[in-house]
Amino acid sequence: MSELALNSVIKCYGQIEVVHGVDLQVDDGEFCVFVGPSGCGKSTLLRMIAGLEQTTNGSILIGSRNVTHVDPAKRGVAMVFQTYALYPHMTVRENMSFGLKIGGTEKNEITQKVDEAARILKLEDYMDRKPKALSGGQRQRVAIGRAIVRNPEVFLFDEPLSNLDAELRVQMRLEIARLHKQLGATMIYVTHDQVEAMTMADKIVVLRDGRVEQAGPPVTLYENPDNLFVAGFIGSPRMNFFDGEITKISDDTAMVALPRLGGLTVPVHLKNVPPVGAQVTLGLRPEHFIAEGGIRTKLMIEVIENLGGVSYAYSSSQGDDLPVIVELRSKSRPRDGGPLDIGIDATAALLFDAKSGLRLR
Repeated sequence: MSELALNSVIKCYGQIEVVHGVDLQVDDGEFCVFVGPSGCGKSTLLRMIAGLEQTTNGSILIGSRNVTHVDPAKRGVAMVFQTYALYPHMTVRENMSFGLKIGGTEKNEITQKVDEAARILKLEDYMDRKPKALSGGQRQRVAIGRAIVRNPEVFLFDEPLSNLDAELRVQMRLEIARLHKQLGATMIYVTHDQVEAMTMADKIVVLRDGRVEQAGPPVTLYENPDNLFVAGFIGSPRMNFFDGEITKISDDTAMVALPRLGGLTVPVHLKNVPPVGAQVTLGLRPEHFIAEGGIRTKLMIEVIENLGGVSYAYSSSQGDDLPVIVELRSKSRPRDGGPLDIGIDATAALLFDAKSGLRLR
């Protein structure tokens, strides 16, 4: 396996630039997930790595090789697509071995590689079936097996689970994560689902409008986002945002007034404190509303989602389009339409500049 490096990579369609100077390093054996909203450039970037899209400028390196303009078949990559792209008239074994046959691989070697991939993916009992006799999850495993037999330097996955139902997606997430640990392979995975990104990745790359907003381990992006976009995109349910104003400064602490919470004032510790009167946005995740605590607010709960061990209460009583989301874990929970007196963990609050959206630290 090999590391992957993107150096100032640009993609243009005519005069329109859609990927803007992306720099990225993916270490050998790392599971890297590209995530972002539709149209952010994540699939385009993946196809550039695969050689299916021409790179307008910059360079792509796999290991020590510059593959920017190398034929896709010679890049040492294997791609698993959103659609399974299996040949319907071929058996599982024939689908998995077809690429090797076309490449002129010896028959004994083909058999050995296909059998090993089938063992890894638990497909031994389905090798003589055709795709129509397989479930969605089994078809996706066949598509992954077709990639494994090529023994690529880098695996590329383009939203491979989006066609599966919820239960199968969870199962396949676990299988792909297990496969990554078993093979120790370098994998690049594209998804719009940030839950997939959080649960599978060693490194998450958050993209927006063809640019990298932030890259790093999932926990880092969750706990220490660089800007409002990353803070709002990573995490489910989303982070709560409150418009605020700095009303007082004491040493390294800014007192932030939040009109949406009835003028509640929250202290936030910063190394570089903005001046009094600065307009800011305070971010607070649903789990950072706590039963105890001296900083308290009252919310009128409109809807409660009961998920068993945890519930999420939604309040839009402050006249905002986006409701305030509160995580509740106690057995005593408010009713829909009832009041909730709740504390705030001010140490977990994040502060952002209201205009630029950049994190204030």
